Amino acid sequence: MRNIEKRAFVCLLLALFLTAGLGFFCYRYVTQGGDWASYPFNRHMYNNQGQLISGAIYDRDGDALSECTDGKRTYYPDATVRKATLHAVGDPQGNIGTGALTAFADTLSGYNLVTGGYSPTGAGRDLTLTIDAYLNVTAYNAMAGRQGAVGVYNYKTGDILCMVSTPTYDPLNPPDLSESSEGYDGVYLNRFLSSAQVPGSIFKTVTLAAALEKMPDLENRTFTCTGETEVGGDVITCPKPHGEMDIKSALAKSCNGVFGQLAAELGASTMTEYVKKAGLTDRLSVDGILTAAGSYDLSGATQNQLGWSGIGQYKDTVNPCTMMTYMGAIANGGTAAVPRLIRSVETPMGGIPTAWKRTQETTTLIEPATAAKVAEMMKNDVVQTYGSDRFRGMDIGAKSGTAEVGGGKRPNAWFTGFLDDPDHPYAFIVLVENGGGGASVAGEIAATVLRACVDKF
Repeated sequence: MRNIEKRAFVCLLLALFLTAGLGFFCYRYVTQGGDWASYPFNRHMYNNQGQLISGAIYDRDGDALSECTDGKRTYYPDATVRKATLHAVGDPQGNIGTGALTAFADTLSGYNLVTGGYSPTGAGRDLTLTIDAYLNVTAYNAMAGRQGAVGVYNYKTGDILCMVSTPTYDPLNPPDLSESSEGYDGVYLNRFLSSAQVPGSIFKTVTLAAALEKMPDLENRTFTCTGETEVGGDVITCPKPHGEMDIKSALAKSCNGVFGQLAAELGASTMTEYVKKAGLTDRLSVDGILTAAGSYDLSGATQNQLGWSGIGQYKDTVNPCTMMTYMGAIANGGTAAVPRLIRSVETPMGGIPTAWKRTQETTTLIEPATAAKVAEMMKNDVVQTYGSDRFRGMDIGAKSGTAEVGGGKRPNAWFTGFLDDPDHPYAFIVLVENGGGGASVAGEIAATVLRACVDKF
């Protein structure tokens, strides 16, 4: 009798393990089945050259950026368009992991839980992206061979209208990186989604938000900049003396001394709290593609290093897409639409929608009253510093950044902000790595791309 009980107990354990294992498998099948089916060695979905053999990719205007013809992947006929949209569309070999051909391979194949990756017609699904090829070409040309990223999105709907990462190449004529990578450093990396860089002065918008909420007298204070400000027993320097100013002028003049002093007064815990609230250390999900996480590490930092962190230096890094989203929240009263790349998914014959994309909102990245004040000060930046004529006809708020990166390299050039316009609710960001001055270099690119956006839409 005792042996029977032991055997029954063992059988019960085995049954429980089997049930648990089956449940785990079903869970993984539902959540990751598309990844399994779209693995490049699946010959139902890929040809011998590793090219996805089903599905077409269109821009928002319906221009075919990539199609499959006779079992071979084809691209848009113009080489400049191919280069400008490479990191959005992807390459035939799948080296660009964030490109649609790789990131959305299961969608393009027509994968579903019932039939898997098998399609009776072999046609898969047609994917329309939110990007506009014309705007990407405009941004690509404006970058003029420099390394970096450009992004513009609608902070009401989430549609990414422009997403360019450079360097890039023609997917129909890829470079031989085994011989020389000169001019192609990090070419497979989508810098807009997957990089985190030293932000410099664009980070002052976060320090400003914290100071406005934690320092009730901030807008009545005056500051004097002699070119050097002592913080924590050491100095924080400015390129030139800014004289006496209020906080509004301090942002417009991008005074390092003022914002370094404010960060030190706020303290490490408050600064960390506001950086986290802004979402700058999180990873956004852009239709399932996770952005790179930024960093804000003050462990072991001195008061002076805390001050430098408040102006976007020290160990600070931000992701361009995440910072752009924060700009959208400033313009939109505290929250913004989460950026997205997929506009629609349809059957190739008849154009029947198979997926509906709804707008998702971020959490509150900045309090509404604070957002309104920061937005007005950023608009003043344009009037007082960057020049309204560069953005004629646009109600724009902006902040530039010239971020020191060390190693004898030129600074990173940043320019970010938003349009406060119900017809053109766009947030934007430009990064030119080792580009020099943020306002002069990145600002000029932003002006060119924004003009194209407003004129087209």
